[in-house]
Amino acid sequence: MSQNRLNSPGTLDRRGWLQVAAAGLAGLASSATSAQTTRTEPAGGKGKPTEFQIACMTLPYSRYSLDRALAGIKGAGYRYVAWGTTHRDGSASVPVIAGDAPPEKAKDLAGRCRDMGLEPLMMFGPSPDDAEALKHRIRQAAAARVPQVLTMGNTRGNDLPRWVRTLKELGPFAREQGVVVVVKPHGGNTGKGAALAAVTREVADEGIKVSFDAGNVMDYHDIDPLPDFLACVDEVRSFCIKDHRNFPKDQDCGPGFGEIDHYRLLQPLAFTGRAMPLCCENISAPLVPAPASPEGIDALARRAREFLEVVTRGLQL
Repeated sequence: MSQNRLNSPGTLDRRGWLQVAAAGLAGLASSATSAQTTRTEPAGGKGKPTEFQIACMTLPYSRYSLDRALAGIKGAGYRYVAWGTTHRDGSASVPVIAGDAPPEKAKDLAGRCRDMGLEPLMMFGPSPDDAEALKHRIRQAAAARVPQVLTMGNTRGNDLPRWVRTLKELGPFAREQGVVVVVKPHGGNTGKGAALAAVTREVADEGIKVSFDAGNVMDYHDIDPLPDFLACVDEVRSFCIKDHRNFPKDQDCGPGFGEIDHYRLLQPLAFTGRAMPLCCENISAPLVPAPASPEGIDALARRAREFLEVVTRGLQL
C-alpha cells in the first residue's frame, strides 16, 4: 500500500481500508484452505513440522527481581525465555535492558540465561515512531543473539505512513543483524492482525513481520480473534500468548483459562518448517486473586507450558 493510501495518524483512508479488507478476505480464504488441507491430509503430506518454541516472558514476575524471574521460569520447565520490561531491584523498578544500554549489556544477560539453560527468544522494543531507538534495540538483540524484537503501537492511534517509512528503513538493517522486528496488536488502529499485515505487506521485508496476540485482539476490540488471525497468518512469525474471557468477567488470563481456542489458533501454522516462538505474556488465572508469592507464579508458568505442550504435540501428530 503506497503512502498516499496510508492516511494521517490513527487512520487509513477509504481506499486503504478497502484494500485492507480485501487483503484480509483473501488471506482468510487462503489460510482456511490451507488449514483444511492440513487437517485432512495424511501425516506424510503435511510438510515439515513447525518448531514451536514455548517460552515464558519475565513480565509475569515484574514484582520480583529478574534473577528470581529467570530461576522461576527455568524451574517451571521452560527451555526458552522472553525478556520483559522492568523488574524490582529493592524498592526500585529497573529496566531489564535500558534502551540506551550498550549492546554488551544484552550480550551479558543472554549469557546468564544460556548458562541457566534458557535460550532468549524475544525482547521488547520501542514503537516504530522512534526509528533510532528501535535501531539501537536491534543492535542489542543482535549482540545477544536474540532473534526477535517486539514492537507495538499506541492504543490512541498511530501514524501508519511513518511506520511504513521507518520499517522499510529498518528491515534491511534488522536482517543484516540476524533479527526480525515483530509488531503485535495493541489496540487502536494497529490493534488487529489484518491492520498490521497491511503495514508489513507494504514494507515487504523479511526483517519486519507480525507477532500475533489473540488476547489483545479479543480484549481491545471484543471480537473473535481467529478470523483476524487468518487474515494475517502468512505474516506471523511468533505469538505473544495471552488468553481472554468475557464471562463471568472481562479479563485477560493464561492460555487455556479463557475463551480462545488454541487448537484453532495454532493449527494453521503447525507445519511451516519454521521456528515459531510462543511467548507467554499472561499466565494468570481468572477471577482468583493474583499469587501472593513468586512460587504461585511458578505454578502458573508451569501450567501454561504444559497446556501449550499438549496442544502443539496434538496438532503435529
